[in-house]
Amino acid sequence: MNLRQSKLFFILSLLISFSYGQNPDNYKSKVWVADQGDGTYKNPILYADYSDPDVVRVGDDYFMTASSFNCAPGLPILHSKDMVNWKLINYALPEQVPVDHFSVPQHGNGVWAPSIRYHNNEVYIYWGDPDFGIYMVKTKDPFGEWEAPVLVMEAKGAIDPSPLWDDNGKAYIVHAWAGSRAGVKSLLTVHEMNADGTKVLDSGKHVFDGHENHPTVEGSKFYKRNGYYYIFAPAGGVATGWQLILRSKDVYGPYEEKVVLEQGSTKINGPHQGAWVDTPNGESWFYHFQDVDAYGRIVHLQPMSWKNDWPVMGEDYDKNGIGEPVAIHKKPNVGKSYSIVTPVETDEFDMDELGLQWQWQANPNVLWNAQFRNTDYLRLFSIKVPEESPNLWMVPNLLLQKFPAPNFSASTKVKLFPEEAESGKSAGLIIMGMDYATLTISLDKEGYYITQTEALGAIKGNAENENAKERIKSNEVYFKVTVTAPDATCQFSYSENGRNYKKIGKPFKAQPGKWIGAKVGIFSVSTQEAKRGGYADFDWFKVEPNEN
Repeated sequence: MNLRQSKLFFILSLLISFSYGQNPDNYKSKVWVADQGDGTYKNPILYADYSDPDVVRVGDDYFMTASSFNCAPGLPILHSKDMVNWKLINYALPEQVPVDHFSVPQHGNGVWAPSIRYHNNEVYIYWGDPDFGIYMVKTKDPFGEWEAPVLVMEAKGAIDPSPLWDDNGKAYIVHAWAGSRAGVKSLLTVHEMNADGTKVLDSGKHVFDGHENHPTVEGSKFYKRNGYYYIFAPAGGVATGWQLILRSKDVYGPYEEKVVLEQGSTKINGPHQGAWVDTPNGESWFYHFQDVDAYGRIVHLQPMSWKNDWPVMGEDYDKNGIGEPVAIHKKPNVGKSYSIVTPVETDEFDMDELGLQWQWQANPNVLWNAQFRNTDYLRLFSIKVPEESPNLWMVPNLLLQKFPAPNFSASTKVKLFPEEAESGKSAGLIIMGMDYATLTISLDKEGYYITQTEALGAIKGNAENENAKERIKSNEVYFKVTVTAPDATCQFSYSENGRNYKKIGKPFKAQPGKWIGAKVGIFSVSTQEAKRGGYADFDWFKVEPNEN
């Protein structure tokens, strides 16, 4: 991309009203900022569950995507000018495909470990769906509309794909295998593709077997440099592994191997799976994730250089020849300074579309919510939970966002309108994962009341337990949850006037979802037996620091 195109992209980012709402231009989180304001940054650069991140440079713009699994919209697109300050600008996948299959929650399925590349003036993303195969989506404008997904290779268990367009005009793709579907894992396989990158041309050749020394090798990323083909591939498991580099002069191998990043003497477990990115002046950097349980897989940035045509990452604190993650480092040299910006968390609901921070548990239905111009609330309709659902695990219309920091509070003001129903309508605040907890406003014939509930083992179909119940004077109430490190302990509280909050229920330890971190959000549901109709209006959703 040339300078003129780069500037056009930046202008478009300010002008386009996106399908899912437009981010404020200079939003700065109150709970986590990586840019230290003195020319340095601290890791993680994103304390949020942008799992399996991949990054590409286009001119002087940087674009990141990440796994989104069953959540919709999918394939988040983040943009940065300096590699440290990131803004969520778009989604490449408005709906998960196949659309009907993902109309109900498919926890842990869907978009696994994408790779993002720039080729022939277009940005491509490839991802593996472990049940359907390898997909590709592309665009000429990452800020705007992306083309419809293409199934490049139908397969069961093919995951973590990465393309490579070679100097001779040929195109290849490398991928790993999910043992849960394929029956075999710890293998990397290379296929030739057509020049357009839309179709695999052969059954593939295995180029690396990690069973002996690098179990669960996966997350493959394909590069070429100085005549070498490189496959960057994590091994050893999500929370406990290391970053492996493979190189060969032939695309099909044999490949030499070298471990270049490990936890070592640091507290950063499993540092692997990410992206090698260079700056216009030739600096190299490496993005990777760290699994921190309920907080998800958060994103780190490591300095990187080359020695004897092998990458060198982080700092070798224990002097064993393998890099370790840095906590604080000088920012990349991109030629100029840029303002601090972070992904948006707080939402005033003063636009007529949802903010980009929000995702549903399944492909969205237009009847779940409404926002109107010249209003300042979000209306969530009282959608009936699926029949025989013992809890909210399989409810698609939960509106959720990622945990944004180790310590934070989330609050909202909600007003319940049951319409003709005398009971069975509920709305509130939720901490969602394989266990979940809620603070909910409901009604019965005696009036309105709030409950604090938890569903331990929700993924197993266990029912909700009520920890506390209190009557309130009206259908309007303020809800808050505080989340506290190190183990994501959540405490709910409520207020009837928006000033004085009272704790309710008992502390709840947040748990991750299926391959994703815990999420916080809002919901509005109805029992099957209740009369149809009803809704809840949410005035705002605020993410702020915990009170001392």
